[in-house]
Amino acid sequence: MNLLTQNAKMKKTSLENNAKIFNFSIPAYKTKSGKLTCPFADSCVKYCYAQKGNYVRFPKIQELMEEKYEITKQDNFILLMNQEIQKKRATHVRIHDSGDFYSIKYLIKWVDIATQNKNVIFYAYTKSIKFFKGSLSIPKNLKIIFSEGSKKDELINTLKDRHARIFKSVTELLSAGYIDASNNDLKAITDNKKLYTFCICVKYNIIILCCYINPFI
Repeated sequence: MNLLTQNAKMKKTSLENNAKIFNFSIPAYKTKSGKLTCPFADSCVKYCYAQKGNYVRFPKIQELMEEKYEITKQDNFILLMNQEIQKKRATHVRIHDSGDFYSIKYLIKWVDIATQNKNVIFYAYTKSIKFFKGSLSIPKNLKIIFSEGSKKDELINTLKDRHARIFKSVTELLSAGYIDASNNDLKAITDNKKLYTFCICVKYNIIILCCYINPFI
């Protein structure tokens, strides 16, 4: 099966950036059997886009994400993903446009994948903040963006950590100094020497999800 896929936004961003950007998904929040895939999700559950739209409208999509979740637990997941990355000639991989790092063991698999593919940029929005605040070494080509609305928001250093925040309007977003990058998925991980912000916006009616990036990290 195709472990890496492209949604409309990935295709658009790939064209605009002369890149090959793919995403990897597992079920949002929990599997059909009740296994939590977003163990630190809190207030975000009620508006999670991955539990709406095409994710739930088409049973086949749900089935594929369930299959991918099962594959992540296999001993050969790292090998299979490495082969997929090489086959697709990916330049960027977004980990989890649905789901999250559900365990340390699973996160370490992605750390190993990034380490073995140093020419590929990996990035992920995550509420599993606790996993990243220990002694685990994260390779430079794995960019992590902490999403507020988790059970461990107090661990986010908003002056240092890349983080996602919800605003009620674009006006409020701009007033807070955030920039709408909803049309370019890579802006949330771009380094810049000047002190300013980027954001990723996902619109749930008037809800905006934004990402702040400290240029010095």
